[in-house]
Amino acid sequence: MVVTQGTRDALLKLSKKKVYLEGNILKVIKAEQGDSEFQSYLDVCLEKDSTSRRKRLEVTKRVQSQNKELEKAASENESLMVELKVALDDAERAKSEAEKLRDDAMEDLETLQKKTQFELVGLIVKVALGVIGTVAILTSVLYVFVLSKGLDAKIIESTWSNLFGILLTNSFSIIGTIMGVKYATGDKH
Repeated sequence: MVVTQGTRDALLKLSKKKVYLEGNILKVIKAEQGDSEFQSYLDVCLEKDSTSRRKRLEVTKRVQSQNKELEKAASENESLMVELKVALDDAERAKSEAEKLRDDAMEDLETLQKKTQFELVGLIVKVALGVIGTVAILTSVLYVFVLSKGLDAKIIESTWSNLFGILLTNSFSIIGTIMGVKYATGDKH
């Protein structure tokens, strides 16, 4: 397609202001035979169009490459977020299990302490009752011996009576203490 003289002149005038035609229109515009000035204008337009297309293509490729990198990074980020959530859930589960283990250990320790206390109290009771029984038996044997020999039993009689009163009082005191310890520790046995 050959352009009119007015269009040709307007295009040449625009080229002095660094404005050139671009695109597919350059494929169809032809210069008239022998119009080297317009032909050289069209050649410059084709060269600038080619350079411009090449730059746009490079920019497009760079943008596409960056988009691929961004998509890859987003995918990795998504995967890391999933892994982080799983790790966080695992940590919460582990914390919960650790708290349960700690609570169980504290309960076991408390049970062991109570058992040890009750065993100790039981031992104390057995020893105390043994001492009380032994003293009662010895005192009774001594009193019977004195009575059987016909000796003066007034002193031993009052001692025997006082000793049994003290032993009885102490045994009730021990039982009361044990019951108080059981009540204080919450044991219902």
